[in-house]
Amino acid sequence: MNKSHIKQMQEELTELRNQLNELEQLIKDMSVPVIPSIIPETFLLPITGKLEPERFELIISQISEKVYSEEINTIIIDFSAIAKKEIGDLDLFGYYINKLNSILQLLGVEVLYVGFTPIVSQELVRSGLLFIDAKTFLTFRSALDHLMKKKGLKLIHESAT
Repeated sequence: MNKSHIKQMQEELTELRNQLNELEQLIKDMSVPVIPSIIPETFLLPITGKLEPERFELIISQISEKVYSEEINTIIIDFSAIAKKEIGDLDLFGYYINKLNSILQLLGVEVLYVGFTPIVSQELVRSGLLFIDAKTFLTFRSALDHLMKKKGLKLIHESAT
């Protein structure tokens, strides 16, 4: 191999590493999809997929940065796409939910939880996990209704003319 061929391979390797880093960042960003709500200073965080410690740490890190940088005061965390098998170890799940809740409360963010299925709810209660201080709602819509009333907002339907 000549020097020019080695240099070309090194440049290709560098480019591939850069592409890999960009794709890894894209995956991280997509793992924590934060959706702005119709209510000001409110975000929806739909949780999907398997909830492993690394994923929880990523969620906690990205959400705390996002609410701080964008001055969010309410976040609705939606678990409707989570089945019992995605939760895994309930003690670990409880630990990370409490950690997320504590960090967000310290940042002055109100946390609303929505979408726990009946089976997941039963398992959480059976495991002894306490959601005493948590504000929970059956659906995203019911959480939005609660927030709109709390903030004195009304949804007005305009007829098309």
